[in-house]
Amino acid sequence: MIVTDAKSFGEAIRKRRKQLGYTQAYLSEFTGMSVSFLSDLENGKPTIELEKAIRIANLLGMDCTVMERK
Repeated sequence: MIVTDAKSFGEAIRKRRKQLGYTQAYLSEFTGMSVSFLSDLENGKPTIELEKAIRIANLLGMDCTVMERK
């Protein structure tokens, strides 16, 4: 999936979380991040903290790659 904005990143996170059968509450407990942060992330809040967003993606088994457009 190509991520072009905070919304598409959040959608990818939500989809993967659900594939794994995790709830936001479970991730919150596991990571120490609040449910409201996870909700904001999945809903594409544009001011989300990048470091935390990448950490969640990595915990869900996702890689974040930045490439030049062709």
